[in-house]
Amino acid sequence: MGANFERMIQEYRGDMESVYQTWFIDNDQRLKAFRTIRNGVIEVIKDIENNTFGNDFKGSTLEIVVTAIAEQKQVFEGAAHAFYWKPKLRIPDIYENERNKKAFGRFLKSCLQATTEKQLIEEIVKLDQLQIKGLGPAVANILYFLHPTVFPPFNTAIVKGFNLLFDQKIKLGSWQEYLKMREIILDFNDKYRNLLSKDLGAVGGLLFEIGTGRLVISENYEITLENMEKQTKAKMKRHSEVINDAIEENDHSEMQYHLARLGKALGYDVWIAQNDHKREWNNQKLGEFSLKRLNLPNISQSIKETIALIDVIWLDKKERIVGAFEVEKSTSIYSGILRLYDLALTMSENQTKFYLVAPDKREKEIKAQLLRPSIRHSNACQISYILFSELRCDCDAMCKFGTDIGVLDKISRNVG
Repeated sequence: MGANFERMIQEYRGDMESVYQTWFIDNDQRLKAFRTIRNGVIEVIKDIENNTFGNDFKGSTLEIVVTAIAEQKQVFEGAAHAFYWKPKLRIPDIYENERNKKAFGRFLKSCLQATTEKQLIEEIVKLDQLQIKGLGPAVANILYFLHPTVFPPFNTAIVKGFNLLFDQKIKLGSWQEYLKMREIILDFNDKYRNLLSKDLGAVGGLLFEIGTGRLVISENYEITLENMEKQTKAKMKRHSEVINDAIEENDHSEMQYHLARLGKALGYDVWIAQNDHKREWNNQKLGEFSLKRLNLPNISQSIKETIALIDVIWLDKKERIVGAFEVEKSTSIYSGILRLYDLALTMSENQTKFYLVAPDKREKEIKAQLLRPSIRHSNACQISYILFSELRCDCDAMCKFGTDIGVLDKISRNVG
Protein backbone atom coordinates (compact mmCIF):
# COMPACT_ATOMS: atom_id res chain seq x y z
CA MET A 1 0.00 0.00 0.00
CA GLY A 2 2.99 2.32 0.57
CA ALA A 3 3.49 3.00 -3.15
CA ASN A 4 -0.26 3.52 -3.61
CA PHE A 5 -0.33 6.02 -0.75
CA GLU A 6 2.62 7.90 -2.23
CA ARG A 7 0.96 8.09 -5.65
CA MET A 8 -2.27 9.30 -4.02
CA ILE A 9 -0.45 12.05 -2.08
CA GLN A 10 1.47 13.10 -5.18
CA GLU A 11 -1.80 13.36 -7.13
CA TYR A 12 -3.26 15.46 -4.30
CA ARG A 13 -0.22 17.75 -4.25
CA GLY A 14 -0.08 18.05 -8.02
CA ASP A 15 -3.75 18.99 -8.54
CA MET A 16 -3.62 22.77 -8.97
CA GLU A 17 -7.23 23.08 -7.80
CA SER A 18 -6.84 20.87 -4.72
CA VAL A 19 -7.08 22.46 -1.29
CA TYR A 20 -3.38 21.65 -0.93
CA GLN A 21 -2.58 24.16 -3.68
CA THR A 22 -5.38 26.69 -3.18
CA TRP A 23 -5.49 26.75 0.63
CA PHE A 24 -2.53 25.05 2.27
CA ILE A 25 0.38 26.20 0.06
CA ASP A 26 -0.71 29.22 -1.96
CA ASN A 27 -2.87 31.19 0.43
CA ASP A 28 -1.58 34.13 2.45
CA GLN A 29 -4.88 34.33 4.32
CA ARG A 30 -4.15 30.96 5.95
CA LEU A 31 -0.84 32.17 7.35
CA LYS A 32 -2.38 35.42 8.55
CA ALA A 33 -5.20 33.57 10.28
CA PHE A 34 -3.22 31.81 13.01
CA ARG A 35 -2.37 34.81 15.17
CA THR A 36 -5.63 36.67 14.55
CA ILE A 37 -7.72 33.61 15.48
CA ARG A 38 -5.51 33.00 18.50
CA ASN A 39 -6.11 36.57 19.68
CA GLY A 40 -9.81 36.15 18.99
CA VAL A 41 -9.83 33.13 21.30
CA ILE A 42 -8.21 35.31 23.98
CA GLU A 43 -11.13 37.73 23.66
CA VAL A 44 -13.62 34.85 24.02
CA ILE A 45 -11.88 33.78 27.23
CA LYS A 46 -11.94 37.34 28.57
CA ASP A 47 -15.65 37.70 27.83
CA ILE A 48 -16.46 34.45 29.62
CA GLU A 49 -14.33 35.37 32.63
CA ASN A 50 -15.82 38.87 32.81
CA ASN A 51 -19.42 37.64 32.39
CA THR A 52 -19.85 39.67 29.19
CA PHE A 53 -20.06 36.74 26.78
CA GLY A 54 -23.85 36.73 26.51
CA ASN A 55 -26.29 33.86 26.11
CA ASP A 56 -26.23 33.34 22.34
CA PHE A 57 -23.70 32.52 19.65
CA LYS A 58 -24.92 35.42 17.50
CA GLY A 59 -23.13 38.64 18.36
CA SER A 60 -20.55 36.92 20.55
CA THR A 61 -16.77 36.98 20.20
CA LEU A 62 -16.98 33.21 19.61
CA GLU A 63 -19.01 33.87 16.46
CA ILE A 64 -16.26 36.16 15.13
CA VAL A 65 -13.58 33.53 15.81
CA VAL A 66 -15.46 30.56 14.37
CA THR A 67 -16.63 32.50 11.32
CA ALA A 68 -13.04 33.60 10.69
CA ILE A 69 -12.14 29.91 10.75
CA ALA A 70 -14.99 29.09 8.34
CA GLU A 71 -13.54 31.63 5.90
CA GLN A 72 -10.48 29.40 5.49
CA LYS A 73 -11.57 27.71 2.28
CA GLN A 74 -13.52 24.48 1.83
CA VAL A 75 -11.81 22.47 4.57
CA PHE A 76 -13.51 24.63 7.20
CA GLU A 77 -16.74 25.39 5.36
CA GLY A 78 -19.60 25.05 7.82
CA ALA A 79 -17.32 25.17 10.86
CA ALA A 80 -19.69 27.60 12.57
CA HIS A 81 -22.79 25.39 12.33
CA ALA A 82 -21.87 23.24 15.31
CA PHE A 83 -21.74 26.33 17.53
CA TYR A 84 -25.11 27.81 16.59
CA TRP A 85 -27.37 27.97 19.64
CA LYS A 86 -30.32 25.66 19.06
CA PRO A 87 -32.85 26.67 21.75
CA LYS A 88 -35.24 23.74 21.25
CA LEU A 89 -32.44 21.20 21.71
CA ARG A 90 -30.49 23.30 24.21
CA ILE A 91 -27.25 22.63 22.32
CA PRO A 92 -24.43 23.37 22.47
CA ASP A 93 -25.09 24.02 26.13
CA ILE A 94 -22.46 26.73 26.69
CA TYR A 95 -24.65 29.80 26.37
CA GLU A 96 -27.40 29.68 28.99
CA ASN A 97 -25.69 27.22 31.35
CA GLU A 98 -23.17 29.32 33.29
CA ARG A 99 -21.28 26.33 34.69
CA ASN A 100 -20.74 24.89 31.22
CA LYS A 101 -19.83 28.30 29.83
CA LYS A 102 -17.15 28.79 32.48
CA ALA A 103 -15.85 25.26 31.86
CA PHE A 104 -15.57 25.97 28.14
CA GLY A 105 -13.68 29.18 28.89
CA ARG A 106 -11.28 27.35 31.20
CA PHE A 107 -10.77 24.68 28.53
CA LEU A 108 -9.86 27.27 25.89
CA LYS A 109 -7.54 29.06 28.29
CA SER A 110 -5.78 25.85 29.30
CA CYS A 111 -5.35 24.83 25.64
CA LEU A 112 -4.03 28.28 24.81
CA GLN A 113 -1.43 28.05 27.57
CA ALA A 114 -0.53 24.35 27.18
CA THR A 115 2.98 23.60 25.96
CA THR A 116 2.86 19.82 25.57
CA GLU A 117 0.68 17.34 23.69
CA LYS A 118 0.03 15.49 26.96
CA GLN A 119 -1.45 18.62 28.57
CA LEU A 120 -3.71 19.22 25.58
CA ILE A 121 -5.06 15.67 25.53
CA GLU A 122 -5.70 15.86 29.28
CA GLU A 123 -7.77 19.02 28.75
CA ILE A 124 -9.86 17.28 26.09
CA VAL A 125 -10.46 14.31 28.38
CA LYS A 126 -11.52 16.65 31.21
CA LEU A 127 -13.90 18.51 28.90
CA ASP A 128 -15.33 15.24 27.59
CA GLN A 129 -15.99 14.02 31.15
CA LEU A 130 -18.20 17.04 31.78
CA GLN A 131 -20.57 15.71 29.08
CA ILE A 132 -21.59 19.18 27.94
CA LYS A 133 -24.49 18.60 25.63
CA GLY A 134 -23.69 19.31 21.97
CA LEU A 135 -20.08 20.38 22.59
CA GLY A 136 -18.25 17.82 20.48
CA PRO A 137 -15.02 17.62 18.49
CA ALA A 138 -16.03 20.46 16.18
CA VAL A 139 -14.02 22.41 18.78
CA ALA A 140 -10.95 20.74 17.24
CA ASN A 141 -11.16 23.27 14.42
CA ILE A 142 -10.38 25.98 16.99
CA LEU A 143 -7.61 23.83 18.45
CA TYR A 144 -6.05 23.41 14.99
CA PHE A 145 -5.42 27.15 14.80
CA LEU A 146 -3.86 27.11 18.26
CA HIS A 147 -1.77 23.95 17.78
CA PRO A 148 -1.63 23.00 14.06
CA THR A 149 0.96 20.26 14.58
CA VAL A 150 -1.13 18.50 17.25
CA PHE A 151 -4.76 18.66 16.09
CA PRO A 152 -6.04 17.90 12.59
CA PRO A 153 -9.09 19.78 11.25
CA PHE A 154 -12.45 18.05 11.65
CA ASN A 155 -15.65 17.94 9.60
CA THR A 156 -18.01 15.45 7.94
CA ALA A 157 -16.02 15.19 4.70
CA ILE A 158 -12.74 14.67 6.57
CA VAL A 159 -14.26 11.89 8.69
CA LYS A 160 -15.73 10.30 5.57
CA GLY A 161 -12.37 10.44 3.80
CA PHE A 162 -10.64 9.03 6.86
CA ASN A 163 -13.04 6.08 7.09
CA LEU A 164 -12.63 5.31 3.38
CA LEU A 165 -8.84 5.51 3.40
CA PHE A 166 -8.23 3.58 6.60
CA ASP A 167 -11.28 1.27 6.55
CA GLN A 168 -12.58 2.66 9.84
CA LYS A 169 -16.04 3.50 11.18
CA ILE A 170 -15.33 6.68 13.11
CA LYS A 171 -18.50 8.57 14.01
CA LEU A 172 -19.08 12.30 14.32
CA GLY A 173 -19.82 13.88 17.68
CA SER A 174 -17.54 11.87 19.96
CA TRP A 175 -14.31 13.16 21.45
CA GLN A 176 -13.12 9.60 21.99
CA GLU A 177 -13.66 8.83 18.32
CA TYR A 178 -11.84 12.02 17.34
CA LEU A 179 -8.84 11.10 19.50
CA LYS A 180 -8.73 7.63 17.94
CA MET A 181 -8.90 9.17 14.47
CA ARG A 182 -6.18 11.65 15.43
CA GLU A 183 -3.76 8.91 16.46
CA ILE A 184 -4.12 7.12 13.12
CA ILE A 185 -3.73 10.41 11.23
CA LEU A 186 -0.58 11.27 13.18
CA ASP A 187 0.96 7.87 12.41
CA PHE A 188 0.11 8.22 8.71
CA ASN A 189 1.36 11.81 8.58
CA ASP A 190 4.62 10.89 10.28
CA LYS A 191 5.23 8.08 7.80
CA TYR A 192 4.67 10.38 4.80
CA ARG A 193 5.95 13.62 6.35
CA ASN A 194 8.29 14.23 3.41
CA LEU A 195 5.24 14.46 1.12
CA LEU A 196 2.86 16.18 3.54
CA SER A 197 3.74 18.53 6.40
CA LYS A 198 4.24 18.81 10.12
CA ASP A 199 1.22 21.14 9.92
CA LEU A 200 -1.78 18.78 9.98
CA GLY A 201 -3.75 21.01 7.64
CA ALA A 202 -2.07 19.24 4.72
CA VAL A 203 -3.23 15.75 5.68
CA GLY A 204 -6.62 17.17 6.71
CA GLY A 205 -6.99 18.55 3.19
CA LEU A 206 -6.07 15.15 1.72
CA LEU A 207 -8.82 13.43 3.72
CA PHE A 208 -11.25 16.19 2.75
CA GLU A 209 -10.57 15.65 -0.96
CA ILE A 210 -11.11 11.89 -0.57
CA GLY A 211 -14.29 12.42 1.43
CA THR A 212 -15.77 14.76 -1.18
CA GLY A 213 -14.80 12.41 -4.01
CA ARG A 214 -12.50 14.87 -5.79
CA LEU A 215 -9.60 12.54 -5.14
CA VAL A 216 -10.61 9.07 -6.29
CA ILE A 217 -9.10 6.04 -4.57
CA SER A 218 -10.08 2.39 -4.87
CA GLU A 219 -12.05 2.63 -1.64
CA ASN A 220 -14.32 5.44 -2.86
CA TYR A 221 -14.59 4.82 -6.61
CA GLU A 222 -18.05 3.25 -6.29
CA ILE A 223 -19.36 6.27 -4.40
CA THR A 224 -17.75 8.53 -6.98
CA LEU A 225 -19.41 6.66 -9.87
CA GLU A 226 -22.79 6.63 -8.12
CA ASN A 227 -22.60 10.38 -7.61
CA MET A 228 -20.93 11.30 -10.89
CA GLU A 229 -23.28 14.20 -11.60
CA LYS A 230 -22.81 15.52 -8.07
CA GLN A 231 -19.03 15.16 -8.33
CA THR A 232 -18.99 16.96 -11.69
CA LYS A 233 -20.88 19.87 -10.14
CA ALA A 234 -18.47 19.88 -7.20
CA LYS A 235 -15.48 20.03 -9.55
CA MET A 236 -17.07 22.83 -11.56
CA LYS A 237 -17.76 24.69 -8.32
CA ARG A 238 -14.15 24.31 -7.21
CA HIS A 239 -12.91 25.46 -10.62
CA SER A 240 -15.17 28.50 -10.40
CA GLU A 241 -13.84 29.25 -6.91
CA VAL A 242 -10.25 29.07 -8.15
CA ILE A 243 -11.03 31.48 -11.01
CA ASN A 244 -12.81 33.88 -8.65
CA ASP A 245 -9.88 33.72 -6.23
CA ALA A 246 -7.54 34.76 -9.05
CA ILE A 247 -9.79 37.68 -9.97
CA GLU A 248 -10.00 38.75 -6.33
CA GLU A 249 -6.22 38.57 -5.94
CA ASN A 250 -5.94 40.90 -8.91
CA ASP A 251 -8.42 43.38 -7.39
CA HIS A 252 -6.62 43.06 -4.05
CA SER A 253 -3.29 44.03 -5.63
CA GLU A 254 -4.92 46.95 -7.43
CA MET A 255 -6.31 48.38 -4.18
CA GLN A 256 -2.94 47.97 -2.44
CA TYR A 257 -1.38 49.83 -5.39
CA HIS A 258 -3.81 52.76 -5.09
CA LEU A 259 -3.38 52.97 -1.31
CA ALA A 260 0.40 52.85 -1.61
CA ARG A 261 0.44 55.53 -4.31
CA LEU A 262 -1.88 57.75 -2.28
CA GLY A 263 0.10 57.31 0.94
CA LYS A 264 3.31 58.33 -0.86
CA ALA A 265 1.60 61.38 -2.40
CA LEU A 266 0.44 62.49 1.06
CA GLY A 267 4.00 62.34 2.34
CA TYR A 268 3.79 59.15 4.38
CA ASP A 269 6.07 56.17 4.38
CA VAL A 270 4.22 53.08 3.17
CA TRP A 271 4.39 49.47 4.25
CA ILE A 272 2.96 46.74 2.04
CA ALA A 273 2.19 43.37 3.65
CA GLN A 274 5.45 41.48 3.75
CA ASN A 275 4.19 38.54 1.72
CA ASP A 276 2.80 40.84 -1.00
CA HIS A 277 6.02 42.67 -1.95
CA LYS A 278 6.41 40.62 -5.14
CA ARG A 279 2.84 41.10 -6.33
CA GLU A 280 2.38 43.42 -9.29
CA TRP A 281 -0.13 45.94 -10.53
CA ASN A 282 0.21 48.29 -13.49
CA ASN A 283 3.58 46.64 -14.25
CA GLN A 284 4.98 47.72 -10.87
CA LYS A 285 5.93 45.48 -7.99
CA LEU A 286 4.08 46.53 -4.86
CA GLY A 287 7.29 46.19 -2.90
CA GLU A 288 8.70 49.18 -4.82
CA PHE A 289 6.32 51.43 -2.87
CA SER A 290 7.15 49.85 0.48
CA LEU A 291 9.69 50.35 3.20
CA LYS A 292 12.16 47.51 3.10
CA ARG A 293 11.84 46.97 6.82
CA LEU A 294 9.12 47.76 9.35
CA ASN A 295 10.92 49.16 12.41
CA LEU A 296 8.12 50.12 14.84
CA PRO A 297 10.18 50.94 17.93
CA ASN A 298 8.81 49.80 21.31
CA ILE A 299 6.77 46.96 19.76
CA SER A 300 7.88 43.36 20.39
CA GLN A 301 9.16 41.25 17.52
CA SER A 302 6.29 38.72 17.69
CA ILE A 303 3.65 41.46 17.46
CA LYS A 304 5.63 43.22 14.76
CA GLU A 305 5.55 40.04 12.66
CA THR A 306 1.75 40.09 12.79
CA ILE A 307 1.51 43.81 11.99
CA ALA A 308 3.81 43.18 9.02
CA LEU A 309 1.02 41.09 7.43
CA ILE A 310 -1.53 43.94 7.39
CA ASP A 311 -2.24 44.81 3.74
CA VAL A 312 -1.17 48.47 3.78
CA ILE A 313 0.14 50.73 6.55
CA TRP A 314 0.92 54.45 6.39
CA LEU A 315 3.56 55.82 8.77
CA ASP A 316 4.68 59.36 9.56
CA LYS A 317 8.34 60.37 9.65
CA LYS A 318 8.54 59.46 13.35
CA GLU A 319 7.61 55.86 12.43
CA ARG A 320 4.17 56.16 14.02
CA ILE A 321 1.32 54.31 12.32
CA VAL A 322 -1.14 56.84 10.91
CA GLY A 323 -3.45 54.51 8.98
CA ALA A 324 -3.94 50.77 8.61
CA PHE A 325 -5.87 49.17 5.75
CA GLU A 326 -7.19 45.65 5.26
CA VAL A 327 -8.34 44.95 1.71
CA GLU A 328 -11.20 42.48 1.82
CA LYS A 329 -11.99 39.61 -0.47
CA SER A 330 -14.88 37.16 -0.48
CA THR A 331 -13.54 35.19 2.47
CA SER A 332 -11.74 37.62 4.73
CA ILE A 333 -14.03 40.12 6.46
CA TYR A 334 -13.80 38.58 9.92
CA SER A 335 -10.09 37.88 9.59
CA GLY A 336 -9.46 41.46 8.47
CA ILE A 337 -11.39 42.88 11.42
CA LEU A 338 -9.43 40.66 13.81
CA ARG A 339 -6.10 41.82 12.35
CA LEU A 340 -7.04 45.48 12.74
CA TYR A 341 -8.09 44.84 16.32
CA ASP A 342 -4.83 43.01 16.90
CA LEU A 343 -2.93 46.09 15.76
CA ALA A 344 -5.14 48.47 17.78
CA LEU A 345 -4.43 46.57 20.99
CA THR A 346 -0.70 47.22 20.55
CA MET A 347 -1.07 50.98 20.09
CA SER A 348 -0.30 53.09 23.16
CA GLU A 349 -1.90 56.17 21.60
CA ASN A 350 -5.25 55.90 19.88
CA GLN A 351 -4.42 58.17 16.92
CA THR A 352 -4.31 55.52 14.20
CA LYS A 353 -7.19 55.32 11.73
CA PHE A 354 -8.40 51.86 10.69
CA TYR A 355 -10.07 50.98 7.39
CA LEU A 356 -11.60 48.02 5.62
CA VAL A 357 -11.38 48.42 1.84
CA ALA A 358 -14.15 46.35 0.29
CA PRO A 359 -15.82 45.46 -3.03
CA ASP A 360 -18.97 47.49 -3.67
CA LYS A 361 -21.14 44.37 -3.82
CA ARG A 362 -20.19 43.56 -0.22
CA GLU A 363 -21.15 46.91 1.32
CA LYS A 364 -24.25 45.57 3.08
CA GLU A 365 -22.26 42.68 4.51
CA ILE A 366 -19.46 44.97 5.71
CA LYS A 367 -21.99 47.24 7.43
CA ALA A 368 -23.70 44.27 9.07
CA GLN A 369 -20.40 42.97 10.46
CA LEU A 370 -19.33 46.35 11.79
CA LEU A 371 -22.71 46.75 13.51
CA ARG A 372 -22.22 43.60 15.57
CA PRO A 373 -22.36 44.53 19.28
CA SER A 374 -19.02 42.86 20.00
CA ILE A 375 -17.39 45.07 17.33
CA ARG A 376 -19.47 48.22 17.53
CA HIS A 377 -19.06 48.64 21.30
CA SER A 378 -15.36 47.79 21.40
CA ASN A 379 -13.02 50.48 22.69
CA ALA A 380 -10.04 48.98 20.85
CA CYS A 381 -10.63 50.82 17.58
CA GLN A 382 -13.26 52.32 15.34
CA ILE A 383 -13.20 50.89 11.82
CA SER A 384 -14.35 52.82 8.74
CA TYR A 385 -14.77 51.32 5.29
CA ILE A 386 -13.92 52.40 1.74
CA LEU A 387 -15.47 50.94 -1.40
CA PHE A 388 -13.28 49.74 -4.26
CA SER A 389 -15.04 51.94 -6.83
CA GLU A 390 -14.51 55.14 -4.87
CA LEU A 391 -10.84 54.51 -4.15
CA ARG A 392 -10.31 53.59 -7.80
CA CYS A 393 -12.17 56.66 -9.08
CA ASP A 394 -10.89 59.30 -6.66
CA CYS A 395 -7.31 58.21 -6.04
CA ASP A 396 -5.75 60.57 -8.59
CA ALA A 397 -7.66 63.58 -7.25
CA MET A 398 -6.73 62.76 -3.64
CA CYS A 399 -3.08 62.37 -4.66
CA LYS A 400 -3.18 65.82 -6.27
CA PHE A 401 -5.16 67.78 -3.70
CA GLY A 402 -4.83 65.86 -0.43
CA THR A 403 -2.49 66.98 2.35
CA ASP A 404 -2.89 64.22 4.95
CA ILE A 405 -4.94 61.16 5.86
CA GLY A 406 -7.95 63.40 6.43
CA VAL A 407 -8.54 63.35 2.67
CA LEU A 408 -9.98 59.85 3.15
CA ASP A 409 -12.86 61.36 5.09
CA LYS A 410 -14.30 62.29 1.70
CA ILE A 411 -14.72 58.66 0.64
CA SER A 412 -14.66 56.59 3.84
CA ARG A 413 -17.87 55.60 5.59
CA ASN A 414 -18.83 54.75 9.14
CA VAL A 415 -21.72 52.71 10.50
CA GLY A 416 -23.96 53.34 13.46
